[in-house]
Amino acid sequence: MNEKRNDEMKIPLWKKYTLSIEEAAQYFRIGENKLRQLIAENSTANWILWNGNRAQIKRNKFEQYIDSVSYV
Repeated sequence: MNEKRNDEMKIPLWKKYTLSIEEAAQYFRIGENKLRQLIAENSTANWILWNGNRAQIKRNKFEQYIDSVSYV
């Protein structure tokens, strides 16, 4: 029963405000290591939300960042 309830409550990636590195890698088709590198190089970027020492990627803001660069 709990397993079914958890599946019903999952929010699709394209509706989430923030994504984990793993989710962002899947959503944007960018490797996890590359995302970690981008975060390290841009640690104060507006597309990063820090939860303690864990980075969350603001999906819409990162989409805007991706649209503004020629390559990552």
